[in-house]
Amino acid sequence: MQTLSLFSAGNYSVPGNTSWYLADLGEFRGKQELYTRQSPQRLKTLREHAVIESAVSSNRMEGVDVDPQRVRNVLASPKPLFRDRDEEEVRGYREALRLIHENASDMFISEETVCRLHCLVRGQIWDAGCYKSRDGDIIERYPDGRERVRFRPAPAIETPQYMAKLVSNWVRCLEERWVHPMIGIAAFNLDFLCIHPFRDGNGRVSRLLLLLQCKQLGYEVGRYISIERLIEHNKERYYETLEQSSKGWRENKHDPWPYINFTLSILKTAYQEFAERVGDIQVPRGSKTEMILAALQRLPLEFTLAQLEQASPGVSREMVRRVLGDQKGKIVECVGRGPGAKWIKKR
Repeated sequence: MQTLSLFSAGNYSVPGNTSWYLADLGEFRGKQELYTRQSPQRLKTLREHAVIESAVSSNRMEGVDVDPQRVRNVLASPKPLFRDRDEEEVRGYREALRLIHENASDMFISEETVCRLHCLVRGQIWDAGCYKSRDGDIIERYPDGRERVRFRPAPAIETPQYMAKLVSNWVRCLEERWVHPMIGIAAFNLDFLCIHPFRDGNGRVSRLLLLLQCKQLGYEVGRYISIERLIEHNKERYYETLEQSSKGWRENKHDPWPYINFTLSILKTAYQEFAERVGDIQVPRGSKTEMILAALQRLPLEFTLAQLEQASPGVSREMVRRVLGDQKGKIVECVGRGPGAKWIKKR
């Protein structure tokens, strides 16, 4: 049985903190139209940045990385020349985002849609869009060389029936109102990750499905704020709650609420950032400068130039240096010399 099926009988209770998340998300959703009436140029900038950050962060979580100096060329050029597979997969994720943002209302949650998204994020590799053909455990590797099995996904031979059931459950969950739709989205996401239907790329597809389902239910924040970036910034908690909620999944003895609450908290954080970015920036700035300053706000009190570069994908190193230099003595101070010098934000 899967998580969504747990809600079909109606004999469940929603934890108090989950109810608070739902109330906050409902309030933010009600204010969406107000937020999106703000400066069109500012919203355009947010959309552009969100796409870049989402493509970079979601892939980086899976060990797929691109040189910061190459990001804008890979993601923005009409026909980029890829240097390696990583660049091809990051570009594929960007194409998947475009597909969702332009066609969400016409994209039914189906096995065909899931496989189509997988084809894009895997760069048309030999098994892109095909369910796994072999069993494989989720292995955690430690720096000292030790390993442990974190989770055993659904067997390869049973994956098609698990996926068919997941899609069917999602449709019934919405039609029969088994549970609040946002809880349903998080539960679907958990089930997808536990099934682990593909040989590789499951995490990226799960985040695309989260974005797609949110858009289809009217939660548009992922268009302006990168949900993938927020998950990456909280990846320790992401993996922790995923492990907590996946224990006993195949035996129908798991506790889905840690992962559900994590997912809802990420969406709430995205809306909070959206409200701040739209409502609190009073002085219009160039889009790249605004992106760097916003990234600077998200960094810890002490950081390096390299960290600011990584948080500002698609912006040249020279531009990052220039903006950081302009803020020296105002909101930041430099301690030391050279590329590895520490910068400290003023309190």
